[in-house]
Amino acid sequence: MIIRRSGGGRAAFAVAAGLTRAGAAVLRTAAPGGPARWERTNFAGRTVELYAGPAAVLAAALGAARVRPAVAGAVLAAGACGAYDDLVGAGDPRRGFRAHLGALRQGEVTSGTVKLGGICAAGLLAGSLLKERPLDRLLAGVVIAGAAHFVNLVDVRPGRAAGAVLALGAPGLLRAGPAGELAAVATGVAAAVLPDDLGERAMLGDTGAHALGALLGAAVVVGSGRPGLVAHAAAVVGAAVCGEWVSRVARRSGARGRAPVCVGRRGRP
Repeated sequence: MIIRRSGGGRAAFAVAAGLTRAGAAVLRTAAPGGPARWERTNFAGRTVELYAGPAAVLAAALGAARVRPAVAGAVLAAGACGAYDDLVGAGDPRRGFRAHLGALRQGEVTSGTVKLGGICAAGLLAGSLLKERPLDRLLAGVVIAGAAHFVNLVDVRPGRAAGAVLALGAPGLLRAGPAGELAAVATGVAAAVLPDDLGERAMLGDTGAHALGALLGAAVVVGSGRPGLVAHAAAVVGAAVCGEWVSRVARRSGARGRAPVCVGRRGRP
């Protein structure tokens, strides 16, 4: 039985990676709205494609749907909220919870506030479908939404978000059952994106980063009891509170000199 499930995890990894690559290729060929809409220029003057983000969302949602449909819904919602911020909030320099909530107190609803509310709602809904007890449902929602936010926090340099998903999702590959398969989908998508992301040819953007983070959080939720949920909820809340520090550490890790970032996009949660 364990061997069969492990094989399912390997298949989920391979299928997710293949779907991600294929999705990006299709979007690149079709380029809805024209190629310019799918491009950003980084500080090094290089053109970076955005196809990886939507491709990652679709592949992650399809992979999750066969394991836990509720997780697929959370992935799609997180990706949609990230896409909204990618499009509407491209020029907004405000970052982090404090800046967006400060704007809300002054009567301004920023794209970051909309994204925050949408992802939290999606996480809580998914948590209510994945767990039975009220407290577990709440904790599950915090873990899913918090993980989505965390992956976006570290998306401040090429390869950071995909690398984080691979590193954090790898232990889940050792698990049998749905939790292991969800981790396999997340890491499969991340592995497919990583080479082009590191090569500064593509980027996940908020769209892909939030979706992969939500999937990673859902894998934790599915495979954890209450003690695990409490520990992971505390971790993601702590990361959110220390968001600027988390992004600063991710920005400096592995850097050689000043690494280029996408103008107005990378690292703006």
